[in-house]
Amino acid sequence: MPKQNRIKTNYQGVYYIDGISNVNNKAERIYYIFYRKNGKQIEEKVGRQFKDDMTPAKASRLRALRIEGKQLSNEDRRNKEKEIHLAKNIWTINRLWNEFHYQKSEEGLKSLRDDIIRYNKHIADVFGEKEPKDLTVTEIDSFRIELLKHLKPATAKQVLILLQRIINFGFNKQLIPPLTFKIQMPKVYNLKTEDLTPEMLKKLLKAIDEDDDIQTANFVKIALYTGMRRSEIFRLQWEDIDYQHGFIYLRDSKGGPDQKIPLNNAARSVFKCQPKTDSSYVFPGRYGGQLTDNSISINRIKKRAGLPKDFRPLHGLRHAYASMLASSGKVDMYTLQKLLTHKSPQMTQRYAHLRDETLKKAAELAGEIIEEAGRRNDSSG
Repeated sequence: MPKQNRIKTNYQGVYYIDGISNVNNKAERIYYIFYRKNGKQIEEKVGRQFKDDMTPAKASRLRALRIEGKQLSNEDRRNKEKEIHLAKNIWTINRLWNEFHYQKSEEGLKSLRDDIIRYNKHIADVFGEKEPKDLTVTEIDSFRIELLKHLKPATAKQVLILLQRIINFGFNKQLIPPLTFKIQMPKVYNLKTEDLTPEMLKKLLKAIDEDDDIQTANFVKIALYTGMRRSEIFRLQWEDIDYQHGFIYLRDSKGGPDQKIPLNNAARSVFKCQPKTDSSYVFPGRYGGQLTDNSISINRIKKRAGLPKDFRPLHGLRHAYASMLASSGKVDMYTLQKLLTHKSPQMTQRYAHLRDETLKKAAELAGEIIEEAGRRNDSSG
């Protein structure tokens, strides 16, 4: 309530006090209104004579709007502004997801569609309104256990990985503090490793050569000859191929920054016959931009080659590449890890049994050679 004497006007509930203008340093009136709303008595300032061009009539109209609820009182407006300010600094999982989703959609990644399904189906209702700082180990453990009741371990793991990625995104953007604990992932034992028999490989190469789309045919050949990930081939640009030194530079590889793999002669030949356009991409998409999906044309080749239904056309070719090298007995696991740009040797160990089988066969061969030599000596004696 103002300390100065209140002076009534001809309008009900409107009065003013005398003050000094900070605009022209002259005396001016400062208007207040008085009213009741929801049984509460409210008295508040509505404006100054010169600064706000306030008049008794205008103050009366503001009083009527506030009584009718068409305009907030000063206190309600301050509270609303405070809520908005606080909301701007509250990063719930939902809010982080929206930002994460927006930025990833700008990249045009196909995997985002799977992320949207996982988030809406499994994460939104459980954690959407929570802030990451309020999450507990017990909550995450209960969530993991509940997922495993309905989903395969690998699928449940992908849901938890998405939750982890959203939180890490917020931390990397300096929007939230990091989690104080590590999210425990389900153990997955059903790692699928595809391979191609010599007959399947022969049919695949024939199907590739018979395909009318040279870009798709070359795309599949590069996947088979180099073991590159699909996303790495999508991002491949002509400047990434170093013919002089014999390397292919991988952009944003899962194996880490500044990754490169050797350019073998088979891949070199494919690149040499790949048609060039105005695009910087080796395998450009529509309008010369980055290709984001070619599953229809790839599946066409898979079907013509008669490959099994569960064979994943591109990821399977990466496995086939690794399996052929491992089973040859000529490539050690460390070298294979570098060729596949795996971050850790554990990721490459799935192929170790193939190399072990080759070594066993070699050991058996050594034994047979020695026994044969012994039999020859016996016969000659």
